[in-house]
Amino acid sequence: MTNREAQIFQWIMENPMISQEELAAKAGIARSSAAVHISNLMKKGYILGKGYVTSGPDFCAVIGGASIDIGGAPEEALAEGESSAGRTVRSLGGAGRNIAHNLRLLGVGAKLVTAIGDDEYARRIIENCEELGIDISHSLKTMRADTAMHLYIADENGNRKLAVSDRRINDKLTAGFVAPKMEMLNKARMVVLDTNIPEETIALVCERCRAPVFAAPVSARSAEKLLEVLDKICLVTCTKSEAEVLSGIRIRDRDSLERAADIIMEKGVKNVFILVEKGVYCACCDEQFMQNAGSSVERVGTNGAAEAFMSGVTLGFMKHMGIRQMAKLGQAAAGITLEVEENVNPQLCIPAVAERAKIEL
Repeated sequence: MTNREAQIFQWIMENPMISQEELAAKAGIARSSAAVHISNLMKKGYILGKGYVTSGPDFCAVIGGASIDIGGAPEEALAEGESSAGRTVRSLGGAGRNIAHNLRLLGVGAKLVTAIGDDEYARRIIENCEELGIDISHSLKTMRADTAMHLYIADENGNRKLAVSDRRINDKLTAGFVAPKMEMLNKARMVVLDTNIPEETIALVCERCRAPVFAAPVSARSAEKLLEVLDKICLVTCTKSEAEVLSGIRIRDRDSLERAADIIMEKGVKNVFILVEKGVYCACCDEQFMQNAGSSVERVGTNGAAEAFMSGVTLGFMKHMGIRQMAKLGQAAAGITLEVEENVNPQLCIPAVAERAKIEL
């Protein structure tokens, strides 16, 4: 699905009776061009026949960070105290924004609640969201803080070594700001939140939201914000270090990994996905298992894989799939993301994920 097709598909999901003339006017294109995009959506299976009956799921609400990521990687080994020749990469980031972006590429409607400043970086984020069809009308736009920025240095192999994040603007996503959004959140198929937002806001959403709440920790330290609300969370995707925080035990081997998943479920989480080096450990009330990573990918980047995994899992949940298929979709989306330096691979789409996961969508 192209960005334009994703935008048109979002408008059709919001109003299945919308006309081609209205779609053309919203997109600023000719009616004949809108008809071509609709024809392409039908060929790809997103629209079923006349009347704009869609095969896509409801919208997903995402609450979390949006940022500009700037990274550098040297051509040779880093030398302390010296400038190293290399390359820099600048891309849109933020866990919440990345998840919403991936969801749109997978044909899922997305409403993003984030915080951005009144600066050039904010304008880039807004333009990108508009192009993708991400609804950011519920987000905070303020002149009192700068848009979040993440600065990192990688080694010659692309592995991050140092990073500094200025995410102070996310503190403005207070419970008071989010509370008026509850009507919208309760209409969502599910609400995905990252832990860039204040702990009080996480607590509010978990306590008052009737839609299933998915949690995506962004670090071991911020995972602590979830400890008091695990019984309100339907699904969590986390790294080994984040799972150690959520479970309270050290993960050293397969046995302790299984025990960590057990403890997280005992605390109330219904679906647990722990991302480890060799794959993902999956657990729900019916089964627990390690799903290996499968065939290796041509790894170019190191960013965005966790958010892509959450997006794939979310797609599977919305299509009423079991935990095994959800994990396969997550792994497929993450693998595709690792093939580019950017946080999101623009080539991510349902056909690509379905082919790699070997699942019919």
